Amino acid sequence: MELSRKFLVKPGKMAGKLKLKEWFDYDANKRKEDVEKDFTHFYSRMSELQYKLYADNRQSLLIILQGVDASGKDGTIRHVMGALNPLSCYAKSFKVPTTEDLSHDYLWRVHMAVPSKGQIAIFNRSHYEDVIEVGVHNLIPRNELTLRYTQINDFERYLSENHVTILKFFLHISKDEQKKRLMARLQDPSKRWKVSESDLKNRKYWDNYMESYEKVLNMCSTKYAPWYIVPSNLKWFRNWVVAQIVVETLDNMKLKYPQPKIDASKFSIE
Repeated sequence: MELSRKFLVKPGKMAGKLKLKEWFDYDANKRKEDVEKDFTHFYSRMSELQYKLYADNRQSLLIILQGVDASGKDGTIRHVMGALNPLSCYAKSFKVPTTEDLSHDYLWRVHMAVPSKGQIAIFNRSHYEDVIEVGVHNLIPRNELTLRYTQINDFERYLSENHVTILKFFLHISKDEQKKRLMARLQDPSKRWKVSESDLKNRKYWDNYMESYEKVLNMCSTKYAPWYIVPSNLKWFRNWVVAQIVVETLDNMKLKYPQPKIDASKFSIE
């Protein structure tokens, strides 16, 4: 069985039933020492498949990373996606919308960053901020918030129908683990800059964030844009899960090298 099935939020079947407190499971038979061996294979295969995606030039891959502050979005990009060639791969971070962003619809800045054919894009946060953050802090009316779930599903269906494969990872850590990581950052001069006042204030809304994420996962995991919940208290386990699912997904895209433009049998190189 593919690993992806274990962490998949099954479309339709989970609706309204998913509770994040039940998703801290990880493969107890997997040891950190084994992961190093696996990563050698994953890195090699990921690099090979990225090259094939670039050559094929008919599809693209969009990887979305979501999670609370300190859940490991940056670390996942650094450790898992390190095998990818920046020639056809880029990361995009979605921070507080700019004045220009706010002058358009909320999906405008996201659509602008969608990968073109042959490319891989990694979103550090995404359009889901426009239901999670605004929902937790009551920034828009409830009826408008409800409408956005439908709009996001429609948007992702549109991308899928236009050959964008979408992978969505929720990096799931506990409240205690978040506290430990934020404290470690505050004590490390090289990482202290990463902690903002809002990171600390938002801990007061932990339960609200969990409810908001549960709603997103329940309502927006679809066949064409599935959500995966990745237990992320153990960083090495998080990286192993994400890397394997990315490789599985690229493998399943049925990528092909294009036909050569010349008949090699008719030419020789002196």
